[in-house]
Amino acid sequence: MKVSVTYALPERQTWLEVDVPEQATVRDAIEASGIARAFPGLDLSTQKVGVFGKTIALEARLEAGQRVEIYRPITADPMALRGDTDNDE
Repeated sequence: MKVSVTYALPERQTWLEVDVPEQATVRDAIEASGIARAFPGLDLSTQKVGVFGKTIALEARLEAGQRVEIYRPITADPMALRGDTDNDE
């Protein structure tokens, strides 16, 4: 079955289609894609993965046509980046 694997850094993005056997897991698809060779800093022990924007376990089974996304680590506190939205003016 065909699935895709995607990973993006600010300066470089990759989207790969791969053929995996039925009952393949997220981890199987990532390994089959070879994306770790293109991005040696990828660390699946710490980075989250998802399918169509929803976080999922590496051992979750895939369905044909799904897009596996490897998420970059958060490097800043999102709440701090929003700034103070509770102004009492």
